[in-house]
Amino acid sequence: MTTIELISKECDEIKELLIAKNKAYGNSFSEPINIFCKLSAEDQINCRIDDKLNRIKKGQNTEYVPEDTEKDLIGYLILKRVLRSKT
Repeated sequence: MTTIELISKECDEIKELLIAKNKAYGNSFSEPINIFCKLSAEDQINCRIDDKLNRIKKGQNTEYVPEDTEKDLIGYLILKRVLRSKT
């Protein structure tokens, strides 16, 4: 694959991940229910970004956390941009 094709593939995977999560959870990233956490939607996204950065710093993927932390981080950064564009 060419570099352009690889970039396109990675972006498509992130897009599909975000769409699937949005279908599963609705717009929870922009409309939090604030039962326990009273932070704004953007502050909650910032907390998730911090969590992902911390996981990367400490050794992101373990047998106990079999997720793609980098993709989640990219996803949260995109959701932050989406949230800002909605206001």
